[in-house]
Amino acid sequence: VEDEPLVGDVNDAANIIYQKLKEIEVNDKPTAIVWGGETTVKIKGTGLGGRNQELALIVAKLAHENPITKSWVFLSAGTDGRDGPTEAAGAIVDQETCKRILKNGCEVTDFLSENNSNAALRISDDLLHIGATGTNVADVQILIIS
Repeated sequence: VEDEPLVGDVNDAANIIYQKLKEIEVNDKPTAIVWGGETTVKIKGTGLGGRNQELALIVAKLAHENPITKSWVFLSAGTDGRDGPTEAAGAIVDQETCKRILKNGCEVTDFLSENNSNAALRISDDLLHIGATGTNVADVQILIIS
């Protein structure tokens, strides 16, 4: 569990996560890193999404543009079961997320420039749906590397 919460601009938070992904040495067992906190998104477009979906998609994009040989999966979700004005709590992405989006003839950058992470993650089938939880502590992020 990370001592520092994941807060501030979603792009800065994604870079922190990507740096951890690059730096972690993987032994025989998978490694999990857990954060809590809430990031912020600068609205540039008219798309649909939330801070957790945007964070997950940016992490996937960074890892796609600068490939990492390790296997990994990243979850970012709201503990209340909702992320922004969507039905999703967030997303679970991996090293194949951007490939699935590109295979459908779409560009990840286009989705991000419109703050339309929900549509991108729907295409890649990476949205996390859990329904209302009855609690709202903060957002949670989990990075698993193997």
